[in-house]
Amino acid sequence: MMNTQSFSNTTKSTILATTIGGLAGGVIFGMMMAMMGMLPMLASMIGSESAFVGFAMHMMISGVFGALAGAIIHFSGQDQSLTHVSGALIAGSLIGVLFWVVGPLLMMPLMMGAPVFTITSATLLSLMGHIVYGVVMGLTAMVVLKRA
Repeated sequence: MMNTQSFSNTTKSTILATTIGGLAGGVIFGMMMAMMGMLPMLASMIGSESAFVGFAMHMMISGVFGALAGAIIHFSGQDQSLTHVSGALIAGSLIGVLFWVVGPLLMMPLMMGAPVFTITSATLLSLMGHIVYGVVMGLTAMVVLKRA
C-alpha cells in the first residue's frame, strides 16, 4: 500500500512529466499548424489574426492539456504505461484522440459559433496533429520520468 507522501510525489512526477511532454508535443504540433496556416484561425478565437498569438495560445493549451493528461493517466492508475515505449505510444495516442474530440470537435466550434462534432478534411488533419501531439507528449514524459 502506498503512503500519502509517495502518492503525492508520484502524482507530481507524472503531472510534471506530462506537462513537459505536452509542451514538447505543442512545439511539434505548432510547427505543423504553422505550415498549414492554421495559427491565425486559432488566434481568431480570442479576436486576433496573429500567427504569433495563435502559437502562444496553442502552447498554453498544450501545457495545460499535458498536465490534464498526467492527471488522467495517474488517477486512472496507468502511471506504469509511461514506463515503456509501447505504453507511452498507446497512452499518448489515446490522449491525443480525446483532446481532438474536446478541442476541435467541441470547444472550438462552440467558441466560434460553428456546428460541433463536424468531421471535415481540416478536422481529420487536426486529428493527425493531435495524435502526433499525444505521442510526443507520452514519449517525452517517459524520458522525463526515467531521468527523474
